[in-house]
Amino acid sequence: MYHPFSQAFIDHNSLPSKEVADGVTRQILGYDANIMTVKVAFKKEAVGKLHHHPHTQTSYIISGSFEVIINGESQTLTDEDCFYVASNLTHGVVCLEEGVLIDSFTPCREDFL
Repeated sequence: MYHPFSQAFIDHNSLPSKEVADGVTRQILGYDANIMTVKVAFKKEAVGKLHHHPHTQTSYIISGSFEVIINGESQTLTDEDCFYVASNLTHGVVCLEEGVLIDSFTPCREDFL
């Protein structure tokens, strides 16, 4: 079900989390039709499998270490690093050290709702 927007002030402790893969938990934070912010927690060795979508994405690494693969290129990123994924590029991550990403998408990932 599509929700047109989230509340103005968001307490992450009151929001549900969903396990979306082995060792990967997603929590939708704020969104409207044009943008979405999502917190994704990874256990060590968990995989965000290679995929693509029409949304533009940026991801900020709050903590941990990740092998990030974008369009066939790989780089290890850690705390406070960031990556950008253009629309329809194949990308994914492997968690090298338990951590958390903040993903932002435009437009909203209605498939997450």
